[in-house]
Amino acid sequence: MKITVVGAGAVGATTADNIIRRELAEEVVLLDIKEGVSEGKSLDMYQTAALLGFNTRPIGSTNDYEKTKGSDVVVITSGLPRKPGMTREELIGINAGIVKVVTENLLKYSPKAIVIVVSNPMDTMTYLALKESGIPKKRLIGMGGALDSARFKTYLALAMDVSPLDIHGMVIGGHGDTTMIPLTRLATYNGIPVSRFLSADQLEKVAADTMVGGATLTKLIGTSAWYAPGAATMMLVESIVRNQKRVVPCSVYLNGEYGQKDICMGVPVVLGRGGWEKIINLRLSDAEKAAFEKSAEAVRSMNAALNL
Repeated sequence: MKITVVGAGAVGATTADNIIRRELAEEVVLLDIKEGVSEGKSLDMYQTAALLGFNTRPIGSTNDYEKTKGSDVVVITSGLPRKPGMTREELIGINAGIVKVVTENLLKYSPKAIVIVVSNPMDTMTYLALKESGIPKKRLIGMGGALDSARFKTYLALAMDVSPLDIHGMVIGGHGDTTMIPLTRLATYNGIPVSRFLSADQLEKVAADTMVGGATLTKLIGTSAWYAPGAATMMLVESIVRNQKRVVPCSVYLNGEYGQKDICMGVPVVLGRGGWEKIINLRLSDAEKAAFEKSAEAVRSMNAALNL
């Protein structure tokens, strides 16, 4: 098994580090355009092997895609991160060009790879990668929903003062501050609806905090977060390479599901060795359906900005 992560910034390096520690592949390639950065970070990671007890070999590469040849899964994190006050959508022009070139180069050497897109605005970048590459839709996955759902569970756990491990919930829709849809109605605490423990006002606050979860961290840190995004991406990779069949909200191509066509948006999917294997159709309320439609309109607007 071989995995490539493109982009050796905070998110990419953290993703690679998580993958290496979980021993999800024999070899993990970390590629970046900046001279020496991926090589240095890969060596630093490998020096923890004797301390942490893993056998995965990290390999750094400065823009040499030939080193990625034969990858089973490729992760695209490259692009500009957010700064305080920026929306994910403001990154669209610059990151689109980067994602297009990276996808082309990766698939040149690994034509059968499953592609995971992390770069923002994530739904549009996923759609761009799919349209430009022409690969089967089930091999193209946007990460955002996994991260948004983790933040949703965290805010629920904090509000209830319980372990996040006992919280089950998901966020669907676009991966944006105004487009994501935390499904408070369906969230549970070990099978018990969270509405038994939290008031409507508390649930509304949890949803609002979830939607600006990334922006909150960007304001505090001064740039985009990386620990949770790296862990969320690793979780997708793990479910794929270990064929775990986990149900995870991901941005995938919709062709009639949830009333949408020719768009990539976050919906629950089963992740296995072939990529996303099937979409889980949730029974949404009328309000949730309306929110999903509004989210789709916003995502389509961003796609249109790139003439997609």
